Amino acid sequence: MKGLMVSDQPVVPGFHPDPSVCRVGDDYYLVCSSFEYFPGIPLFHSRDLLHWTQIGNVLDRPEQLRLPADMPSSGGIYAPTLRHHDGRFWLIVTNCSEGGGNLLVSTADPAGPWSDPVWLPGVPGIDPDLAWDEDGTCWCTFAGVGQVAIDPYTGRTLGAERRLWSGAPGAKAPEAPHLYRIGEYWYLLIAEGGTERGHGVSIARGPGPSGPFEACPHNPVLTHRGTDHSVQNTGHGDLVQAADGSWWMVFLGVRPHGGTPGWHVMGRETFLAPVTWTDDGWPVVGEIVSPSDTGIAADATFRDDFDLPEFHPSWISLRDRSPEHCTTEERPGRMTLRARGTSLDEPDAVFIGRRQQHLACRADALIDATQGAGGLAVRLDEQHHYAIETDGTQVQVISRVGSVRATVATLPVPAGPAVLSVRITPPPRPHDARTGPDVITLGVEQPDGTFAVLAMLDGRYLSTEVAGGFTGRVIGLYAARGTVHADWFAYEPTVRARPTT
Repeated sequence: MKGLMVSDQPVVPGFHPDPSVCRVGDDYYLVCSSFEYFPGIPLFHSRDLLHWTQIGNVLDRPEQLRLPADMPSSGGIYAPTLRHHDGRFWLIVTNCSEGGGNLLVSTADPAGPWSDPVWLPGVPGIDPDLAWDEDGTCWCTFAGVGQVAIDPYTGRTLGAERRLWSGAPGAKAPEAPHLYRIGEYWYLLIAEGGTERGHGVSIARGPGPSGPFEACPHNPVLTHRGTDHSVQNTGHGDLVQAADGSWWMVFLGVRPHGGTPGWHVMGRETFLAPVTWTDDGWPVVGEIVSPSDTGIAADATFRDDFDLPEFHPSWISLRDRSPEHCTTEERPGRMTLRARGTSLDEPDAVFIGRRQQHLACRADALIDATQGAGGLAVRLDEQHHYAIETDGTQVQVISRVGSVRATVATLPVPAGPAVLSVRITPPPRPHDARTGPDVITLGVEQPDGTFAVLAMLDGRYLSTEVAGGFTGRVIGLYAARGTVHADWFAYEPTVRARPTT
């Protein structure tokens, strides 16, 4: 593959964990976990494994995805597997919410629509995988690592569950299994060590899809544990063979910043590395790669003037997206949000946003809250978010960290709409061991066009190391009271990526 360089840059940046990939001809398709957000499972397309464009979301209808209003953050949709078999795309995933479980959807066209779910009550656990053998039997392997044959059309299990292989002795969390027929062997790839700093990928092989499996003598084949690499928590990999015969692995990782212990704020991201094979048939994972031009891509900036009735596929909402509470059709050229909870502290808050995808960036929105209150927020979960809110006459900055909610600053503004802004920048003392990962500045545009800063807040409190969970920051719009209209929303990175060698 031409135009590559060793890098620490993800190929799908921002909160895009648990990648699964498949190739059909010259086209590659990739999906990721989405947790408490609707629509679920972002779907990307590429022709080179390096440049990815989101073409939709797999679970984009209430009939496919129901997430209870009181479901905790980091619940919901976990770890999809995407495969192509017999002319059809198949996706299997776990809905970790009350009334959920493992489900399977399919389509002839990955851009959708995808089918209604086929539920798999006989498949336990999380992280289900799909693989078909030469006889046409569909094998579902899941975290643990166990396996059962299924009928993908009905969801019925066929035969008894069996245990396969659980990685290194004593290693915690054997999960994310993927099963492949490569040459004369069946390979079983798993993640182990937990999705934190000890994460890694190991592999075993056997004569059939159910083994018996022997472990690779070089396990783990991928891990950055105990290193000073700028990308950590590497794991949850999936293999794909390119059209030219080369092999590649997509996997998740995080980019911690700041002092000790290091904080990652955008969640787990999707990275790419080449794979070669030893003479005795074991994979060797190379260094992380990215396009040789690591400057800001033309499509990294985003602006939505809400002129179309359909939402851009990158917009995600909390747990559902009822037209009663979130629509672009009530007022042409406006997004209308109608409050349901009282603040972002509530699980049923009306919030719609986009994943933060750059370490330095800004987001701006023109908000009309003269019929209520709402604004622009950086959200990690109900207990960890910063927001700048207006009610049409006053702007205030709200900080929620753990059990503490505080109004940090207020400023009277002329009656009417206001341009609210969030700006995320590197820390002022990057080499101080106590420094957080970034600074989040919240402010408002003055009538003369100047920017009034209301607060500069430490970004560490909106990180996974502080908040816990499996997601990353999402920047977007919300309504806290009454009705709020947004005329436009814009997002852009503000620091050009630097190549690494």
